[in-house]
Amino acid sequence: AAVAPWPKRAADAVEAFARENCLQGARNYPNWLNTEKHLRKNLQQLINAESVSEIGLAKSTSEALSIVGMGVDWKPQDEIIISTQEFPSNRIVWEAAAQRFDARVIEVDLDSADSPEQALLSAVTPKTRLLSISSVQYGSGLRIQPDRLGPALRAKGVLFCLDAIQSVGACPIDVRSSAVDFLMADGHKWMLGPEGLALFYCRQPLQDTLQLHQYGWHMVRARGQYDVRQWEPSQDAKRFECGSPNQLGIQALKGSIDLILEVGPDVIEQRIHENVRRLRQGLTATGDFTTRTPESKDRHLGILTLVPTRVDPENLIKRLMGRGLVCAYRGGGLRLSPHFYTSESVISRSIDYILEETRSLSTC
Repeated sequence: AAVAPWPKRAADAVEAFARENCLQGARNYPNWLNTEKHLRKNLQQLINAESVSEIGLAKSTSEALSIVGMGVDWKPQDEIIISTQEFPSNRIVWEAAAQRFDARVIEVDLDSADSPEQALLSAVTPKTRLLSISSVQYGSGLRIQPDRLGPALRAKGVLFCLDAIQSVGACPIDVRSSAVDFLMADGHKWMLGPEGLALFYCRQPLQDTLQLHQYGWHMVRARGQYDVRQWEPSQDAKRFECGSPNQLGIQALKGSIDLILEVGPDVIEQRIHENVRRLRQGLTATGDFTTRTPESKDRHLGILTLVPTRVDPENLIKRLMGRGLVCAYRGGGLRLSPHFYTSESVISRSIDYILEETRSLSTC
């Protein structure tokens, strides 16, 4: 849920790319472009986009959110709905847009909502222009079901933006059945790729409605025709990519997505749920922890946030990190995020470490 380790095939791809670049430079650049084409096709398949023309490559989730936030043709007093649990990237951009374009940000409290989707939909008014939500909340682990939001929003004429950085690569996603207008996800979390390269999905009919704020040689329709003086933006999602592609990151992310598609999102989600279940069961049975993360499968995915009942969570996390257990202080507690590859022995050892350090701190 923070920065994932790369699979071996991603590391091998980067090593081979570096060796080739060192010995031959860009002699094989057409092959690099084929790898980029393959990656876009993989990403289209991963989220079930209608066309590869809807797949853009951004530098980060934040950049993709900013493309939307600064690109919508806002009208004064337009409303933007988000939740109170959002990571700063999915809050700051909308606050900046509201300030610049005289719009309003409405934050919906999801902490006590029986149905997060219904709580969000209940906030929609005739002035609502866009709703943006994280598919999985970074602090609590609360999972949103996009298919319970998107169709209702589209029927109301409200744009639907999904920050899916905590779910792409961890479960099946279907932007068509969920009526998603914009989706973004950096590759370095559940997609097991590098930082600095993100998926940006923009539904085809909306692409030329977003005002552009970045320009360069790569975003034009006549790409590569450098002597052409009259230009127009590309007619696909490359219109949002102003400059040279991150070829090094593309090599790594292509390898990671190949692996995810081979294993299969359905299998990956099942394994993640089993790992989270083992952690939850092993750590809450003793009474040393409560959890912020909902228990229902349709309300959580790979994030488990535990609140210690007897010790300070930040002290506990420092001790655990010192023992090599990667975790984080999020949502007021200890955040764990096992992926599909996390073995049962690692889960068992993690439970042992956490309980040992909890007992040690509680006797200090």
